[in-house]
Amino acid sequence: MTHPEHPAAPTGGERETGAAEEDPAAQLVLSVAAVARRLGVAPATLRTWDRRYGLGPSDHTTGRHRRYAPGDIARLELMQRALLRGASSAEAAKYALASRVPVPRALHPPSPAPLPVLTGGEVEAGTGGRGLSMPGASRRARGLGRAVLAMDSVAAQQILADSLGEDGVVATWDEVVRPLLGAMAARWEHSGAGVEVSHLLNECVLAAMIRVTPVVTTPRNHRPVLLACMPDERHNIPLYPLAAVLSQRGVGIRQLGAALPAEALRSAVRRVAPAAVVLWAQLPRYADPGALAALPRTRQRVRLFVGGPGWERGVVPSTAERIDDLGTAAAAVEQAVC
Repeated sequence: MTHPEHPAAPTGGERETGAAEEDPAAQLVLSVAAVARRLGVAPATLRTWDRRYGLGPSDHTTGRHRRYAPGDIARLELMQRALLRGASSAEAAKYALASRVPVPRALHPPSPAPLPVLTGGEVEAGTGGRGLSMPGASRRARGLGRAVLAMDSVAAQQILADSLGEDGVVATWDEVVRPLLGAMAARWEHSGAGVEVSHLLNECVLAAMIRVTPVVTTPRNHRPVLLACMPDERHNIPLYPLAAVLSQRGVGIRQLGAALPAEALRSAVRRVAPAAVVLWAQLPRYADPGALAALPRTRQRVRLFVGGPGWERGVVPSTAERIDDLGTAAAAVEQAVC
């Protein structure tokens, strides 16, 4: 079938010779808009890659529309793959141009060369939005940033799964997720943009952490650890890596969701009779010492831990212990209940 924007195919006795006769797929060319849809980027991004790095259509002559051949698209897919792995735009373009791209028989990416050594820098939005400033961030953190900016949850989940499998929960949280969460927060404060990207990131992180959280059927602790947000606090993502680490260490937990009413929290403490309670406050207005004092007393001692940036300037009562980073928090809770 002739592409709508492609010159009409020869008819009658006319015959093309060469590569086109041997491989009709090699003659399929796409417009800028079609390639942009295929890669999930803005047409302006393709024009920028062409202008800055020479990754443009080979079938581009004066007076004609820009058309990308299969080999051109294969190089762009290599560049996009390197970007999602954390390369800068310049590094990704150099990698794509240096890779050997055979004459394709269909629109599939070629066998790539090894990915380049990647450096730090700013994560650019592949869809034309503002980027994320992440100086000194790890390769995976920048790759995850590119994936969520492109709203590519599949790539984001794969990066998180690889990191969790190779480096564990604590390293993934501290070196991959937390830098990106900070960059997203700074972007929102600066421009008010990116709420949808933050939501996608949160859902990907939540799903990844749940997958690596085992069900503890024979816990080491006699009474469980209760993980919850401070009353009405809606930011509960940091509790998921803590739950994963504790569960992997054989600590039994009970985890509650976000925006929990104060009375519901008190009821949960009475019903569970936990060995320890961990309460998270992301925002200062939820770091209320009065809510801690209102927790019911149980027959057995309950160790109380509070965490989150909301407590940084607040008053932590003497009955509670402040926890900071994930590694020390997990160790403190484990030691308290086991």
